[in-house]
Amino acid sequence: MSIRERLSGNEAIATAMRQINPDVFAMFPITPSTEIPQYFAQYVADGKVDTEFICVESEHSSLSACLGAEAAGCRAVTATSSAGLSFMNEVLYVAASSRLPVVLAVACRALTGPININHDYSDSMAERDSGFIQIYAENNQEVYDNYLQAHRIAEHPDVRLPLMICEDGFITSHAIENIELEEDETVKNFVGEYHPENYLLKEENPLAVGPYGISAYYMEARVAQAHAMMNAKKVILDVAADFEKTFGRKYGLIEEYKMEDAEIAMVIMGSSAGTAKACVDMLRKNGVKAGLVKVRVFRPFPGEEIAKAIANCKAVAVMDKSEGFSACGGPLYAETCGACYNMKNRPLMVDIVFGLGGRDFTVDSAKTVFDRLANIAETGETGEIYTHMGQRER
Repeated sequence: MSIRERLSGNEAIATAMRQINPDVFAMFPITPSTEIPQYFAQYVADGKVDTEFICVESEHSSLSACLGAEAAGCRAVTATSSAGLSFMNEVLYVAASSRLPVVLAVACRALTGPININHDYSDSMAERDSGFIQIYAENNQEVYDNYLQAHRIAEHPDVRLPLMICEDGFITSHAIENIELEEDETVKNFVGEYHPENYLLKEENPLAVGPYGISAYYMEARVAQAHAMMNAKKVILDVAADFEKTFGRKYGLIEEYKMEDAEIAMVIMGSSAGTAKACVDMLRKNGVKAGLVKVRVFRPFPGEEIAKAIANCKAVAVMDKSEGFSACGGPLYAETCGACYNMKNRPLMVDIVFGLGGRDFTVDSAKTVFDRLANIAETGETGEIYTHMGQRER
């Protein structure tokens, strides 16, 4: 039976970690993810977990310690944000190429510069091609539920890849919301124990982890990673189906909101989707056929699913909460366009970069986007395709 509670996203993640009881938690603090190891340290002190809790000297070291633990056959976790994730950059690639299923909680926060501690996706998007699976949450309930599914996805024999559980810094990491927690024993049974097939301490099968990849083998290793990421799509859906059967809450790679007859739509991620949904509801009451596609899983990218969802729209705005500096738009737009390129009938599409460094995104902000889409649908003219929304000079 679910337990009704009020928690921040950070405490929800720490609670999920406590229920799973990982073998190793290697920590180094950084705002706004610091509360996750802070809560977990109290669980350790109170004897609620038997996790080896390691305090290290940097984020690079925290992920490195997790890699050592995973290579030895342990279930390892950590958490970070912003510059901490960037400092892990080298080790992220090592984790993925070594096929070590570390679960990393990321409270997404803007990267310097200028210095900023508020939310956007510049940190996680900078690591989108590291080989990590990436799952994003709209609210605190999703943060908790995503984490409960994470280890089963990452550790699956057809995947064996590290995974980021991404929440929105301060917006979901610190805001307190009503949430349904599950009973400890039910969570343990759902997640299960970690039983790696091969690991460093397995005497029967000596092996090396992270060897030098000479030209004769490097490409094969990378292709194997690519295939594992492709496999992750089915595994994510299979785990979500079991999660729905066990706990009653449904998840997919994307969420389609009022898309059945939508003529104009947004493609968006994270907590901003909740704001945009309120706008969709308002517009629907006024007879506007607006809809929304929320991207829950960014890696592996659900291109086919997004393309199918928006196929019957006249105009679509892709909302990027990070700046790609490509001079053509942000990363979500680039991948969505790529997914739609071979469609016989494509909607007209624009990219809107918004919310950088915590800039507000309101229902009125969303309405200006839908108003623009309505004009595009009527005239057939997109105007400037790559634009920014919310900056003062505009």
